[in-house]
Amino acid sequence: GTAGGGAGALCSRSAVKAGADLRMIRKKPDEKIYARLFDMFSLNPEECFLWTTRKKISLQAEDAAWMDLIFRWNGSGSWNKNLKEDVMLSHPIPPLYDEHSKILILGSFPSVKSREQQFFYGHKQNRFWRVMAQVLGCAVPETVEQKKEMLLSHHIAVWDVIASCEITGSSDASIRDVTPNDLSEILGCADIRAIYTNGGKAQQLYQKYIFPVTGREAVALPSTSPANAGYSLERLVEAWRSVRSASEDVLP
Repeated sequence: GTAGGGAGALCSRSAVKAGADLRMIRKKPDEKIYARLFDMFSLNPEECFLWTTRKKISLQAEDAAWMDLIFRWNGSGSWNKNLKEDVMLSHPIPPLYDEHSKILILGSFPSVKSREQQFFYGHKQNRFWRVMAQVLGCAVPETVEQKKEMLLSHHIAVWDVIASCEITGSSDASIRDVTPNDLSEILGCADIRAIYTNGGKAQQLYQKYIFPVTGREAVALPSTSPANAGYSLERLVEAWRSVRSASEDVLP
């Protein structure tokens, strides 16, 4: 349908330079490309491989035109014109905290799945809830209410650095024109003793926009996103144990 003309033309121009074939991708996945596919379409690495195989697409990270073609397709294979340009979005989820909160965890901006679900870390492949459950010694929460209960009962607040931005899909790399969230709402209500950021982008944005206002240092933790393929669940849990240690240190 709508995919045929534009995609075919771009494909013919780019395919000459797209040298890596799918057999090589199966043997040695290109984590950079798969991470970008996840960001754009919320696909995990296995889904990325199956999708690229179904589309008979070979990938080469250096070919900007080829990458542009890929990132303008959606998971069903139809041409998605909405992906051609970034979209200005406002943060749709209120912060989770109460007056007893002592620890604040900040992400960058909600993913597509989180925006759909109206709650944090909504994509099934994001490991945040599994990591926190292990760190806190709890069962993995399934519902939004269970997730809220687990965090609040351990005096943990959650929000994001960004109040609004231009973003394509869920891609942190595409974020621009940032307006930061005002943390005074949380910091004025709760006695926050430690602040953590979930991933490098959140830390970068925190340092640029929020630290100059609050003067509060934040500790960077590795991202729980499946795009952070270098970290296994076990390695994430080990890194995130500092949250539990901090909560035990600051609570009476």
